[in-house]
Amino acid sequence: MGGFTQKIFKKEDPSVYQDKDSHLERTLRVRDVIALGVGTIVGTAIFTLPGIVAYQHTGPAVVLSFICAAIVAGLVSFTYAEMSSAMPFAGSAYSWINVIFGEIFGWVAGWALLAEYFIATAFVASGFSANLQGLISPLNIHLPKMLTTTMGKGGIIDIIAALVIIVTALVLAYGVSEAARVENVLVILKVFAVLLFIVVGLTVIHPENYVPFIPEYVEGKNGAFGGWQGIYAGVSMIFLAYIGFDSIAANSAEAINPQKTMPRGIIGSLLIAAVLFVSVSLVLVGMFKYTEYGNTAEPVGWALRQSGFGIVAVIVQGISVIGMFTALIGMMLAGSRLVYSFGRDGLLPSWLGRLNQKHLPNNALLFITIIAVLIGSVFPFDFLAQLISAGTLIAFMFVSVGVFALRRREGKDIPMPSFKMPFYPVLPVLALISTMVVFWGLSSEAKLYTLGWFILGLVIYLVYGVHNSKKHKQDRS
Repeated sequence: MGGFTQKIFKKEDPSVYQDKDSHLERTLRVRDVIALGVGTIVGTAIFTLPGIVAYQHTGPAVVLSFICAAIVAGLVSFTYAEMSSAMPFAGSAYSWINVIFGEIFGWVAGWALLAEYFIATAFVASGFSANLQGLISPLNIHLPKMLTTTMGKGGIIDIIAALVIIVTALVLAYGVSEAARVENVLVILKVFAVLLFIVVGLTVIHPENYVPFIPEYVEGKNGAFGGWQGIYAGVSMIFLAYIGFDSIAANSAEAINPQKTMPRGIIGSLLIAAVLFVSVSLVLVGMFKYTEYGNTAEPVGWALRQSGFGIVAVIVQGISVIGMFTALIGMMLAGSRLVYSFGRDGLLPSWLGRLNQKHLPNNALLFITIIAVLIGSVFPFDFLAQLISAGTLIAFMFVSVGVFALRRREGKDIPMPSFKMPFYPVLPVLALISTMVVFWGLSSEAKLYTLGWFILGLVIYLVYGVHNSKKHKQDRS
C-alpha cells in the first residue's frame, strides 16, 4: 500500500514538462493571448445574463453582482498569472498541481477543468445554433426539427451545433497562429458590437429605472431576490461568465516569452471583459425596468428593438453569432492542450499526447471534437450546465492553495517568475475563501453532479491512469 500511495502522490519534475513541451511551437504574442481571453470570456453571456440575473435576483444591483464576480475572478487570475509565469507548461492547472502537489491532485484539478472545456464548447455551439436559427427565421428559412433539436428534446441531432464545432476544429488543426489571426479579427468585431450597444443604449437611459438600486429582499420563485442575498445569488450565477480566462493558461507552452506574455494576457483580458460586462449591465437596466426582462431570452436585442433601434439589434445579434467562434476557438484550444497533457503523461492513451509533423496535438483536438459533438448536438445537457462553474471553482481552489507551495520552490527547482501575486500571503487566502463562497452559492444539484463527475474521474485514474503513467514506468525502468 505504501508503494501505491507513493506513486499517486509523487510530484513531477518540472524539467520533464519543459522537455516534453519543447516541441510545441511558440507563436502566441500578448495581443493573441488577450484576444483568446476576451474572445472566450465575452461570449453569449454578455448579451443574456445581465437581463436574466436582474429579473431573477438583483434588480438594478446586477451591476454589483458583476463587480463582485469580477473581483473573485481577478483574485484567481493573479494566482494563474504567477503559476503560468513560473511554469509555462501545456495543461495549466493539471500540470502545475502535478508538479507541486503530486499526480493524483493534478489529475483531479485537470479533470475539473475538462468538464468546463467539454461542456462549455457544447453549450456555445448550441447557443450558436439557436441564435443563427433566430436570425434566419424572418427569412422563412427553417431546417427540420429533427436536425436542429437534440435527441432528448424530440429531435435526432443539432446539425448546426455539430458543424460549427467541426469547422472550429479544422481552423485549429491548421495551426495556432492561423487560429489566433481569426480570433483577433472576430474579437475586434465582438467588442465593436458591445460598444455599439453601450453607445446607442446610453441615449435612451431612464434614471428612474435605477430606483431602488437594491430592491428589498424577498424569497421569490427563483430563490433570493433583492438585498445582499439577491446580489450573492447573482454572483454565483454570473461567475460562469468570467471563467474563460483560465483557458488561456492551457496554451502557455505555445506563447512567446511566456513569463511576461501569460500574466499580461490573463490579467489584461479579464480586466477588459469586466469593464464590458459592468457597462452592458448598467446600460441595460437603465433602458427598461428590470421586470421587463422576465419574458425574453435575448434582453439586449429586445431592449434595442423596443427602443426603436431594430437595425442596430440585427447588427449586434449578427456579430454576436459570428463572435461565438471566438469562445469556441478558446475553449477547444485549451481543452485539446489539456487532453494532450493527459496523453503526454500516460494518464489517458498515449496517442492523445502525440504531435503531428507541424508540432500540433491534433489527436487530442480530434478527441475533444468528437466528445463535444456528442454532448452538444446529440444528448440533452441542460442538467450539466452548472458542472462548468462547479468544476472550474474546484480547480481555482487548487491553484489558490498551490501558490503557497510554489513560493517555497521559486528560484530553486522552479524558475523565479517575472510576475508574483501582490500582497502575499493575503491575496491567495482571499482567492481561496472567495472561490469557496461562490461554490457554496451553487445549487445542491450542481454539487451532486460535480461529485458524480469526480467519482468517474477517480475511477478512470485508478483503473487506467495510475497503471499507465509514464512517470511510474520510468521509476520501474
